[in-house]
Order: sequence, then structure tokens, then C-alpha cells
Amino acid sequence: MRICRYSHKNEVGLGFYFDGCIVPFGKSIPAASVIDVLPHGGHYGTALTTWESLEHDGVDASRETLDTADVQLLAPVQHPGKILLLAGNYADHIQEEGKVALERAETFPYLFIKPGTCINDPDAPVIIPRVNPDYVDYEAELGVIIGKKGKHIAEADALDYVAGYTVINDISDRKYKPNPDRKDRERDVFFDWQHGKWHDGFCPMGPCAVAATHFGDPGNHRVQLRVNGELRQSALTGETIFSIGAIIEFITRTMTLEPGDIIATGTPSGVGMAKGCYLRAGDNLTASIEGIGILNNRMAGEV
Repeated sequence: MRICRYSHKNEVGLGFYFDGCIVPFGKSIPAASVIDVLPHGGHYGTALTTWESLEHDGVDASRETLDTADVQLLAPVQHPGKILLLAGNYADHIQEEGKVALERAETFPYLFIKPGTCINDPDAPVIIPRVNPDYVDYEAELGVIIGKKGKHIAEADALDYVAGYTVINDISDRKYKPNPDRKDRERDVFFDWQHGKWHDGFCPMGPCAVAATHFGDPGNHRVQLRVNGELRQSALTGETIFSIGAIIEFITRTMTLEPGDIIATGTPSGVGMAKGCYLRAGDNLTASIEGIGILNNRMAGEV
């Protein structure tokens, strides 16, 4: 079951997402957000019954449909309470940076947070910031959508708290150095890295959310990214050092996860930084995950 948010004729709606069309909920499913119709949501049962009917009978002329080309797809989660992302969760990505990847038992997840202003829509431009335009990079990732509140969640129980999954592109401003004439401080490298993650629009998400009940094994889906049609990244979602369950267990040792929170599970090798091949205005990014869909964005210069 794939659910999307979209804008059509200046109105925002929710609907079932197919590769070529959307079936709007209309008044039949009075959901206020995608979370409402994913597992643990109040309208999940109604949405599931309707989806099963669509799967059985197909999308025919008796149902209202919208061509995906006629709408603006929107990020499936509009206002996540938290956007938590993993740094260095694929061994091959760590190694392409010239570092040694440790085994899970030897380390712990590196997490950072993006503000809500980073959220960006499918097919929307990603703005290359004037402040540091030469080192902007891509990172295709599996996004985990939390559906149930919890703390101190055991790894074995963690997937029970997941409502769905989406595609995320963790855009990164590498080598960000505000005020280049500054006096160096001990922690500059760390904070430059953090600040480079926070530009507006640097977290495209979509094109839809797939219900956890319809995604199968979340570690057995291929994640890929292409720049102008050229394949740059390709790996399985399960080739991570820390599984989704392990990540959730670690996070909830210190903070409560709530419905609508997003966790991005890290990116595989093939990022532009490894080859010194950064993004430029006009570049087209295509991030995809099997079973979810394709997230398209185009780079644009800041006016």
C-alpha cells in the first residue's frame, strides 16, 4: 500500500500512489496526514480495505484518478517532529572516505539531526547555496517513518513501531566553511560538517510512503541513485552496519520516538565526494528504492 501527499489545483490531498496515477481519498477516508493511514493510524483499516479492493479490481473508470503528471507530489510527511539520520552506516561508504569501518560490536551509531526546513518535495529544485556552492553532494537513503510512540524499545520489537518507509536524499554541503578568514578552533571540522547538512531543502523525500505491512523485509530492497542518468550508488538496504532495529533501540535509550518521526538509515558508497565530482545547477538526481518508487529532483543555483 503506497500513500502520497499531492497538490492539485491549489488543494493538498492524500491518495493511493501508483506509478502512473493517484487515486484520491476524497471523503471516503477523512485522514489528516499520511500517518493516519499507515499502520498504527486511526484510518489504517479503511485505507487497507480500499487498497485491497484496488489491487483486486484494478483502477477502473468508476474511480476518480489523477495523472501523476498533473499534480505536484509533496513530501509524504509534512512536519516530522524529528529527522534523524545515520552517518557512516555502510562499510563501503566509510572505506571510500579512506577510513576503517568497524564491526557493529566495536562501535555505535553516529546520528545527526536535520531541521524541518530541510524537507523538500519530489520534483522540486534543490538549491545550491551561494555561501558554499562548490561541494554539494547526494546521498540516497531508506527513510523509516515511525508510527507508534516508544522509548527503551528492544531491537527485537523495533519494527513493530514502524509505520512505513520512503526514499530520502540526504543532500550534503561538503567542506562547508563559514567565514573562511576565521581563526581555527578545535571543533571546527565537526561543526562545519553539521552546518553543511542544514541548508533549506536539503532533505528531499518521496515520492510516497509504503506501509510497513506491504514492504516485506526492509533489509532486502535495492537503493540506487543516478545523476543525469548515470548510476552512482547501488546497494541493498540491509548492507548496513546497524539494522533498523538496532538504530531504533539505540535512539530510544535517550529519546522518545513519536508518530511521524523520520529516520534515514545511511547511504552506500558512490557519493560525489569520493571522486571529487560534486553537483552543479541543472543536474538531475534520481534516487530510488525497490518497492517504494523514484524520487526526482533537479539542482538549481540560489538566486
